[in-house]
Amino acid sequence: MSEPCRRRAGCRGALVEVIRFPDRVTFVLIPWAIPPMVRLSTASYRHEAVRAGGRSEDAMARIDVAAYYFPNYHRDARNEAWHGRGWTEWELVKAARPRYEGHRQPIVPAWGCFDESDPQWAAREIDLAADHGVSTFIYDWYWYEDGAYLQDALERGFLRAPNRERMRFALMWANHDWTNIHPASFTNKPETLAPGALSRAAFERMTDHIVTAYLSQPNYLTIDGCPYFSIYELGTFIRGMGGVDSAAQAIDSFRAKVRAAGFRDLHLNGVVWGVNVLPSESKLPGESRREVIDRLGFASVTTYAWVHHFNPSGSGFPKSSYVAAMEANVAAWSRYREEFPMPYHPNVSMGWDPSPRTIQSDTYENRGYPFTGILEGNTPAAFRTALEKARDFIGAGPDQHTLVTLNAWNEWTEGSYLLPDTHHGNAYLEAVRATFGVQPSARSAADG
Repeated sequence: MSEPCRRRAGCRGALVEVIRFPDRVTFVLIPWAIPPMVRLSTASYRHEAVRAGGRSEDAMARIDVAAYYFPNYHRDARNEAWHGRGWTEWELVKAARPRYEGHRQPIVPAWGCFDESDPQWAAREIDLAADHGVSTFIYDWYWYEDGAYLQDALERGFLRAPNRERMRFALMWANHDWTNIHPASFTNKPETLAPGALSRAAFERMTDHIVTAYLSQPNYLTIDGCPYFSIYELGTFIRGMGGVDSAAQAIDSFRAKVRAAGFRDLHLNGVVWGVNVLPSESKLPGESRREVIDRLGFASVTTYAWVHHFNPSGSGFPKSSYVAAMEANVAAWSRYREEFPMPYHPNVSMGWDPSPRTIQSDTYENRGYPFTGILEGNTPAAFRTALEKARDFIGAGPDQHTLVTLNAWNEWTEGSYLLPDTHHGNAYLEAVRATFGVQPSARSAADG
């Protein structure tokens, strides 16, 4: 990515200037039929100008709120081959049991066990999210050497929903090994079912599909005219490509496809962490991560979950403190803002409890994921406090294009979800709305 484009992707560019007024940045709605090359970024029109002393309340209410979406709650051919006909991860949600006194399991979804690949259910999710200030779903998106996995929640559900225009969507390439932890045994090492490292040929097939199937959609998230694409495991990506230089060449090829599709460039986002969680998570090669991220031309960085910056088993097992995890992550936000030359988007996690992914009859001891400590004290009030800290962190920073990532919309079997359950109802979503408001473009027709 050229330096000028990187600055623009980092939200300091000319595209914003041309629509800046003395007291605000405004926007123009452009019909979806207009090609992507002349569409305004969906992130470019929502932020008022930074004033001395901070942002206006209106600007703070227009922060992009992007929730990660884990799409394992519909039938998939691979899952049926591995786990049996009709299997979805709802089976683990239903089977969960308390692992210690006072442990709140099973979690009971208020909507029951629905099929996320059904457009009518997807429409219900979209309305709930948009009504509570969640502007974007970032899909955990899987592509292995032989092709796509778990794609139907997005392709058959969200993209066919009649109200899909109320939200944007983006991809986080979840390029970790897929292991047999559904559920995991305490005594046996999980089998790798699909390796996360891709060959260059598979990467080219993947990026062809991304451009044609997703970037062509009018509600794909862009920042300054550049579609947002996030990579979960940078080390795994580099290993598959054969090194940093080869990985940079692969990214350059992806950028060329994006530009050929009519966009200015690719907004490449990297997920960074300090604590490995999944058994397969690999660290970056010898160079510092700042050097690697800079070499590959990343435009921003963020986090997937708080446990990437806080060891939930390190301060007590099986229970750990949500407040302690919050404090560790808030401290990490400031470090990353200083470490990286591109924007860091803060992440707020609703909770952490991967115990449903374990065989429930096995002992629950500190063995590593998914046998980890469980965050307790993640009340809706505590979650709102974390959201407010993220809002304030963004408000104190220099970046005009502001994004916060939330873990997660529906990570039921990791204990982090915004969808309503029978215990708290919509309380976590209400905390999101109370903190960030509802974006005008997401208001329903009934709101006027």
